[in-house]
Amino acid sequence: MIWYKDFYAGEGIAKKKEKIKWKILHNAGQIDIYVISLSSNPENLLDIIPSWELMQTYYPKEDLLVVGVEKGYENAMELAGMIVMDVLQKTGSLDIRDYFLGQERDNFGREPVWKSCFWF
Repeated sequence: MIWYKDFYAGEGIAKKKEKIKWKILHNAGQIDIYVISLSSNPENLLDIIPSWELMQTYYPKEDLLVVGVEKGYENAMELAGMIVMDVLQKTGSLDIRDYFLGQERDNFGREPVWKSCFWF
């Protein structure tokens, strides 16, 4: 699992976002926390995944680029919409995948290593 450097967080959990990230990475249970990541399906924009689902050993976590976290499913949907609008304002397009992968490439100074990425 790779976390976007400046990942988004809702207002209620913004001060705790690093602690939430640590808990998710260490499989600590969290109730009502949702992770927003690039979609596993290239036809979709983002996936909203409950954090408890990431605790399961078979879940393909290494393919995830996490771009946000939020408490509550409805709030996670609103945050996902805000992420889409933010990318639209910055780039003029809805190509969320290219935007975030390009940002990660710039942050790492090299191509990010993901096992299954869709490059268009």
